Amino acid sequence: MRPSDAAALILLDRSGREPKVLMGLRHPGHRFMPNVFVFPGGRVEATDRSMPVFGMLDADSDRRLGQSVSRASVSRPRALAVAAVREMYEETGLLVGTKEAGAPEAPSDAWKAFSEHEVFPNLEELTFVLRAITPPRRPKRFDTRFFAADVSAVGGQVDGMVGPQSELIETRWLTFKETEAAELPTITRVILDELRARLDAGFGRHLPVPFYSMHHGKFVRALLD
Repeated sequence: MRPSDAAALILLDRSGREPKVLMGLRHPGHRFMPNVFVFPGGRVEATDRSMPVFGMLDADSDRRLGQSVSRASVSRPRALAVAAVREMYEETGLLVGTKEAGAPEAPSDAWKAFSEHEVFPNLEELTFVLRAITPPRRPKRFDTRFFAADVSAVGGQVDGMVGPQSELIETRWLTFKETEAAELPTITRVILDELRARLDAGFGRHLPVPFYSMHHGKFVRALLD
């Protein structure tokens, strides 16, 4: 099965002594990764390409998002970043963006909240930090690009998006130490280790981006430079 393009967004809170990440607990009834903590994310949708945005991705993120793909496209990096913002809203109710530009015109109901709350998705706040492809022979496969943004990038919130009947039944702000005791998929632990190392290195956008994929039955770590 060919993996679908997907994106996820990692929100960081660095206001305290220890940085924290926002994680969500997936519904136990899900077929794919039930009852584990993950970062909000999902597949790219058609309207992600037409949603108006504020600003552009930084040059390093944009360039790396175009590397190691079978069909390069100038619109794909933007669509991936926009999808990460939409998935964050759909799974947590948080609207990552700016109120400085008025109300964007929503191309579909999925983006209606951004128009109603007058929040433009702000791509300038996002940094591409990791890519991972689900191994073969899994019920669902995704080629996921992980972005990171500071919690200060949140421009609004819609209540009621998290709960017993939602994709995420709860969200938590966790320190890296606290994630060690949480139920996490293996790749999520890898992502946290990479994120911690990136923070320790200063979190500069010039830093290379790890890329995890399966080759001949083994996970391989490459770098997008």
